Amino acid sequence: MRGALRGLPTCSFKNIREQLYRESFTLYHPASIVQKSLSVNSQFCKAVVGNGYLSFLQMVNATCRYLLGATRQGGVIFWQIDHEGRAHDGKVMYYRTDCHRDKAHNPTWVHTFLERRYRDHSRHQGTHCLFGLHLLRSASGDVAIVEAEKTAVILSEHYPQYIWLATGGLGELQPDKLRPLRGRKVVLFPDTDPDGKTFRSWSDIAREVMDSVFWEGSPPIRVSPILEQHASPAQKAAKIDLADFLLDARLP
Repeated sequence: MRGALRGLPTCSFKNIREQLYRESFTLYHPASIVQKSLSVNSQFCKAVVGNGYLSFLQMVNATCRYLLGATRQGGVIFWQIDHEGRAHDGKVMYYRTDCHRDKAHNPTWVHTFLERRYRDHSRHQGTHCLFGLHLLRSASGDVAIVEAEKTAVILSEHYPQYIWLATGGLGELQPDKLRPLRGRKVVLFPDTDPDGKTFRSWSDIAREVMDSVFWEGSPPIRVSPILEQHASPAQKAAKIDLADFLLDARLP
């Protein structure tokens, strides 16, 4: 009998556990990973409080609202959880003490870390969604969309009348990602730049969505011109966002 088993592949409980782990993450991350990562100890949270953008209590509230995580190295995890509560992925970013992104560390994704850990590059095949989309499950207000997750987190405490979502990047405002917002009032707040490229790009996408069949019967998508009209040339050259514009004027 022992000789007959020699040609069969070996197996172990570790191999079985890792196989089940990989198969369960084909599209979404389990809620347990999101919950275990929750923390206000990231460099981002400390910088937001340290620079006076939010109080510590406000930061705790925002962390609970957006389910912000933290890595052991101090990176913040911006989880992308959709309107059905499914965690598509988590973006890991690092921030300096001045609350600007630490460009010495490129943003990465939780699925990339897990692929390296389990040596399986075919494990995660999900898609990305808007940051903060899970808030639609329990809120009925108007939706405000900005580019940076940082902006959404901070402004959610200062302007709670909106549901603040973020694209996570200039090119991440895509028509398909707006489908869950059908029937909602939506306002886009693009970052500014010297030639107005971002404003025009987001305006074009808004028109494309409103002309599509799936948006039929929904309120028009408004693209706010606040930064285009009121940001100074220096601010446009710095490509500031809405949080920079609103909060810098409020802070001493």
